Amino acid sequence: MRIIAGDFRGLTLASVGKGDAGAHLRPTTDRVRESLFNLLQNGGYGDPVDGARVLDLFAGTGALGLEALSRGAVAVTFVDDGNKARSLIQENIRKCRAEDRCSIIRRDATRLPQNTGEPFDLIFLDPPYAKELGERAMAAALSGGWVAPEALIVWEDSADITPPDALTMLDQRKYGDTKISILQAN
Repeated sequence: MRIIAGDFRGLTLASVGKGDAGAHLRPTTDRVRESLFNLLQNGGYGDPVDGARVLDLFAGTGALGLEALSRGAVAVTFVDDGNKARSLIQENIRKCRAEDRCSIIRRDATRLPQNTGEPFDLIFLDPPYAKELGERAMAAALSGGWVAPEALIVWEDSADITPPDALTMLDQRKYGDTKISILQAN
């Protein structure tokens, strides 16, 4: 796993290895991540990454958020409640030398507290597949003030999703078993 483009281009990220069987770590492949960022930056959305405040829910290794940071995002907040995930995210932040632009919240993404800071412009949502956890996490993010008006949400899952009414589906692509949905906050 590596950073595809931007300031950290080519940087190899920490390996999941055998990981923790209970952690359900399933990093977005380099190919899917590259396609996703090409879609974001060339799909008629302007450049939603450059200058964005990014929220990476179910962050896993942190690869999505760090790819955004590499491509011009100003800050990333990673949310994951797994010990293995937190360890990988911390190692990857150190590899990118991005400690001053990253924060980690050890929390179940479906149980976000009220946000006390600015809301986020770009949100990555990569829950364990086909468990409807994305729906619960988005409901918590919306009710907790984490989502900026007109924020873009990138939702990765294998099953069909049911977005909250506060989001509009803009695009959906399929890469093997992975479905990437691009949504926008109303």
